[in-house]
Amino acid sequence: MSRPSADSLVAGVDSSTQSTKVELRTLNGGRLVATGRASHPPAVGPRSEQDPAAWWDALVAALGQVHDHLDRVVAVSVAAQQHGLVVLDADDEVIRPAKLWNDTESAPQAVRLRETLDDESWARSCGLVPVPSFSITKLAWLVDNEPAAAGRVARVMLPHDWLTWKLTGRHITDRGDASGTGWWDPTSGRYRPDLLQLVGGRSDWTGAMPRVLGPTEAAGTVTAAASGDTGLPEGTVVGPGSGDNMAAALGLGLRPGDVAVSLGTSGTVYAVSSAPVADPRGLVAGFASASGTWLPLVCTLNATGVTDTVAGWLGLDRPAMEQAALSAPAGSGGVVLVPYLNGERTPDLPRATGWWTGLTTSTGPAELSRSAHEGVVCGLLAGVDALVDVGVDVSGRMFLIGGGARSSAFRRITADLADREVIVPVDGETVATGACVQAAAVFTGADPSRPLPDWELGAGPVVSPAGDGSARRVRSAYDRAAGLVAEAARP
Repeated sequence: MSRPSADSLVAGVDSSTQSTKVELRTLNGGRLVATGRASHPPAVGPRSEQDPAAWWDALVAALGQVHDHLDRVVAVSVAAQQHGLVVLDADDEVIRPAKLWNDTESAPQAVRLRETLDDESWARSCGLVPVPSFSITKLAWLVDNEPAAAGRVARVMLPHDWLTWKLTGRHITDRGDASGTGWWDPTSGRYRPDLLQLVGGRSDWTGAMPRVLGPTEAAGTVTAAASGDTGLPEGTVVGPGSGDNMAAALGLGLRPGDVAVSLGTSGTVYAVSSAPVADPRGLVAGFASASGTWLPLVCTLNATGVTDTVAGWLGLDRPAMEQAALSAPAGSGGVVLVPYLNGERTPDLPRATGWWTGLTTSTGPAELSRSAHEGVVCGLLAGVDALVDVGVDVSGRMFLIGGGARSSAFRRITADLADREVIVPVDGETVATGACVQAAAVFTGADPSRPLPDWELGAGPVVSPAGDGSARRVRSAYDRAAGLVAEAARP
């Protein structure tokens, strides 16, 4: 391990569905020094796949934008989109494009797995109930649809695992990302061979799985080959990494009682819990955190893509869409959009479609714009309710993060419909920040569950609710419409 100096830096990587972002921060104090960003090929459902090589190319490009500072980097961690399935052969070559979290082709396999083992047993065994988003259904899809490829699999990885492997040459993962697979139990901290047997294709998949590291275990160091590609110094300490939501919790300094609402390609709601959570309804995923606790989470497939799509239909750019939404009254004049444009993960309705109701001849762009924002927010606030239902404390701070947090319309509508104050962190790249936090904790031996000294995590302006009593009315109208859509979408 290299000796830190006063100007030592840590690097945090956020490899999302859309792009790779890199932050460089000072080891002491967490001051942001430089950022880089490079795009990934677009990927949308029902078949949503990417070549992992595109992630590496994007990481190399993003690091190239901060090249002048890389000689000061002493540690790096990678956070990435959860649930994606990367499979390698015996020569460590990628066998096929990675199926991503928003690929819903494994819906039949999710049904099969839940018919083989009941939902309560799934939740008790691994904290999850299989839906098409989770890795175990994607591995089952591979076995069912591409058996020759499945037969060649020597290593199974998640996106962050693969990038960490490219940096270190070591096949590892962390407890946070492992907890989103459906084949690892976050309560016992062990793989579940019995669940993997339900995938089929071979009697034992555990030999293909990575070693699961603890929150402060180093994955290894940057190899000479990776240094040549990326510019990171050879021997730089590499943290265990994690899933994007786990890293964002670190980047916010999330404490028990706090809840985060994230508006990005997907929408997520999560909170820190001191005890594991199992929800046989399948609404709340009982994830582990990257800090040694747990991170119960609800995820929706449809978030900012909905408002972008509706803006396109209306011929509005984003600023005009936000202005239109804010010009309409709460409740959008009775117009409700149930925004399941790509099917939905929570509730589990992969074949559902979007549904607009309450339209009249007087409905205009303002009402349509606001209903799109309200539909997305109502879906996420239903996730907050689901956390409460399984005993998770959400009485602390509420954070609004992700790309959608930059929207004045989403800020206002979230505070109003939640009927509580919402903090919007000044630093919106919380995933990359969280990866920096982990890198610093691994390098220094600090406890990642406690805020690092002088790192101002989660700070930002507070949006207060209007307090006009409209929240209950708007959310009740949405719940009624969503119930009808769910009834129509189920077999």
